[in-house]
Amino acid sequence: KPYRPPAIFFSPPAVLSLYASGRTTGVVLDVGEGVTHCIPIYEGYALPHSIMRSDIAGRDVTKHLQLLLRKSGLAFTTTAESDLVKTMKEELCYVSQNSTATSSGSNAASDATKTKQKQAAAAEKVAYQLPDGQTVHVSSERHMAPEILFNPTLIGSEEMDVADTLVKSIMRSDLDLRPALFTQIVLAGGSTCTPGFGDRLLSEVRARAPTHTRIRISAPPERIHSAWAGGSILASLSTFKNMWVTRAEYEEYGSKLLHRSGL
Repeated sequence: KPYRPPAIFFSPPAVLSLYASGRTTGVVLDVGEGVTHCIPIYEGYALPHSIMRSDIAGRDVTKHLQLLLRKSGLAFTTTAESDLVKTMKEELCYVSQNSTATSSGSNAASDATKTKQKQAAAAEKVAYQLPDGQTVHVSSERHMAPEILFNPTLIGSEEMDVADTLVKSIMRSDLDLRPALFTQIVLAGGSTCTPGFGDRLLSEVRARAPTHTRIRISAPPERIHSAWAGGSILASLSTFKNMWVTRAEYEEYGSKLLHRSGL
């Protein structure tokens, strides 16, 4: 109301992300900074009864990386240092393809297994230069931090992991739609850009999905901004003028018109 636009249109970000990938039917797994949600979409319309949400996302990965670095002797406590940890996460972290890669602390692990894990940790150690010129070395923290997306119990959370969120969302959809949704999974959000995320998600979903199910995951390279790209595509259509709500219509019918037309 303060800006008094002549017309307005609302659309869920997941629908716009799907438009950006050139589809109108599919399921969008959006792993952002604060929340993970999965929205099945059929012919451009989100299916409200199938939407799933998990509160494990990128911010939790950053906090866990900060904790792991503190355990290794690198303390980052201030707000500026927390932003630095986030940058380190974006540049160094990757998702391990082995779900047992973080079980080095297990009492049941044999000496030979522990030796192999130590050798692997030494091999993956990388140097990172801080803004003040100091160089620190980061090793197993690189894959242990993003692992919480697939195993939230590592931080004591009872939230669903990303694979469970995706599969349960699809399984809550109509039976006839499930094969199409499994073959049109679209990733969105910055946290899905972590190297190895798509391959690990594919293996986790394959283990949970019904047997002989075809699974295809699309990971657009510009998925950080896919919702904005989808909005631009939608606004450029010649039919878009028939979708928006004008100010005169809003003043006559109220906010219920927005929910009926777009949300």
